[in-house]
Amino acid sequence: MTEISVDELKRRHDAGDDLVLLDVREPDEIATASIPWATVISMREIPVRMNDIPRDKPLVVMCHHGGRSERVAQFLEANGYGNAINLTGGIDAWSASVDPGVPRY
Repeated sequence: MTEISVDELKRRHDAGDDLVLLDVREPDEIATASIPWATVISMREIPVRMNDIPRDKPLVVMCHHGGRSERVAQFLEANGYGNAINLTGGIDAWSASVDPGVPRY
């Protein structure tokens, strides 16, 4: 499975790359800290909402630290999503390296 760092994600987003950031955390986590341009589908909803997830562009999957997103990216890959990429370190790394305005929890 492919992984991407938060710094590379920021660079690609700023460059205007057409990619999807899929946040698979729970609603209370999203309320605490989020990235405004992320698409939010909690991990438990992924199997029933796969039709809402694009297959035609890079799909960066994120969670708090990268564990859940890794499992979701593997699940998506196993179900035909060759575009799934895990965000190493999750939103915690994003807050620490890219945007300290995003609260850490």
